[in-house]
Amino acid sequence: MNLSNNNTAKNLEAAFGGESMANRKYLFFAEVTQKLGLKELSKLFKETAHQETEHAFAHFRLLHPELVVDDPSKLTDEQKKEIAARCLELAIAGETYEYTTMYPDFAEAAKKDRDQDAVTEFEQQTAESKEHAQIFRKAAHNFGLLTQIEQHHARQYTDALSTLDGQTVRKQAPSDDPMTQKWICRQCSMIYDPVLGDPDSGIAPGTPFSEIPDDWTCPICGAVKKLFVPYEEPAAA
Repeated sequence: MNLSNNNTAKNLEAAFGGESMANRKYLFFAEVTQKLGLKELSKLFKETAHQETEHAFAHFRLLHPELVVDDPSKLTDEQKKEIAARCLELAIAGETYEYTTMYPDFAEAAKKDRDQDAVTEFEQQTAESKEHAQIFRKAAHNFGLLTQIEQHHARQYTDALSTLDGQTVRKQAPSDDPMTQKWICRQCSMIYDPVLGDPDSGIAPGTPFSEIPDDWTCPICGAVKKLFVPYEEPAAA
């Protein structure tokens, strides 16, 4: 679908928001009527909420065709990661908007209206949205780490195949410079690069492995620092 027409994109966004709101509203009604003992009415609200979800999904698929997955078996691992990464990007953007703009603005408006209950609610949601954004950023960072791990595994398999074919496997050589020497986790193959550091764990870029605190753990599997060994990179040809 061509979304070059800005009005159509805006209308789809509005429709998605409306259907999403209806879904949560009807689920709330279902909970209320369930407590009142009106089981059939509660069931009706739940069924309708599910239908509204399907409507919302249909609108969202048109807004983001890059996320539509018809046959996962036809996708490469890289394509799957790209789609997952895009989901994380959208999630991060949404949560960041909520904690930097939406809820703070709502809280300020509530203060002007002297509605303390609303102020408290908006401030709590600001904190939760910030936490969610941080979680999604962590997940996105881990996807990057996992990509590096898969590249390492692919190289190992390539070397093994070369050996089976009687070819000479390229030599491996760890870096002599601690500022560039990478270390690899023996448990999950996560590769620590001192150039990049591990900001999510408080390790600044440019931190040699030797200067990382002993209580630091692998951001992927939680392995302790002593389970890391120097990473032997391919020697320059």
